[in-house]
Amino acid sequence: MNWQLWQEGLCDEMNGKYHIIVQNRYLKYEFDIKRNLTMIQGDSATGKTTLVNMIREYSLGGRSSGVQLSCEKPCRVLEGDLWKELLQIIQNTIIFIDEDNDFIETKEFAEAIQGSTNYFVIVTRENLEMLPISITEVYGIKSSGRYGSLIPVYHEMYHIYDFGRENLSQIVPKCFITEDSNSGFEFFSYVAKQNGISCISANGKSNIYGMIVGEKYTEDVLIIADGAAFASQMNRIRRIVERNPHIHLFLPESFEWIILQSDVLNDAEIREILAQPEKYIYGEKWSSWERFFTNLLVEKSKGSYLNYTKKKLNDNYLHGNIQKKILSVLEGIEIQSKDA
Repeated sequence: MNWQLWQEGLCDEMNGKYHIIVQNRYLKYEFDIKRNLTMIQGDSATGKTTLVNMIREYSLGGRSSGVQLSCEKPCRVLEGDLWKELLQIIQNTIIFIDEDNDFIETKEFAEAIQGSTNYFVIVTRENLEMLPISITEVYGIKSSGRYGSLIPVYHEMYHIYDFGRENLSQIVPKCFITEDSNSGFEFFSYVAKQNGISCISANGKSNIYGMIVGEKYTEDVLIIADGAAFASQMNRIRRIVERNPHIHLFLPESFEWIILQSDVLNDAEIREILAQPEKYIYGEKWSSWERFFTNLLVEKSKGSYLNYTKKKLNDNYLHGNIQKKILSVLEGIEIQSKDA
């Protein structure tokens, strides 16, 4: 059974991966979009604005514009003072927004796209604190002659590949810094206490930078945060991590994703969803993949001895083989549980 369609009753909305080709006689861009929010970053003259201009030209003039556009869904540009009124009538579309539109940094825009049936591709060098953009969906444009494609900027960090340094298996954290103070913090606090190390909650992703800036760590520190909405923090945190070899990042989708990935529920449908989550996650319902994974874990564990709530962690996740399986998802990190 398609769990997400069955539960939400959504059949015709935006979900999944969309392949886009935009070209004219001089340039060709080819890339995939798979989430409701995608960010394209990079310096000037890297082709970002050219891509948006070509999509605008096609929207206005079709093939007579000299631009060819291939995509399963309509693509168009959102801009100008009437952006909010336009957004109310655009549906099931991949919307591109260039960086000269200041509204992308506002709370009003963040609220306006809540529940939208559209995908958004935003060209900007700003951090966009208001938007839950995943670190895996931040791209730069790589050009090769007349051909341009999107390359992930932070994708290598999804599995704690911290900027090419070797011997990740030798990381033995002496401190955890977690994003929040809910179930994830409870779990890592318990593991830390077992192993004689410290665990600190940042009480929000925006506070992590202030906790580590200026610190001169001489032992390994592991920052654990929800990668599904962490892109706004990466520019400034990456600079600190690059300067200090003892700071390491583990940025899974969320703590709930870690539990699901560990397979402690032994559920074939969960394994199917995790293999291609974009097929099950609708932007209209889920502003962030983190929320989807939380809901999935809550629903799948309901009524079992592993019943999950985000605010208070079920003690069964802390002990024995369950804890061991969850910790196994932290690949490259040595944490030996004394309780397991």
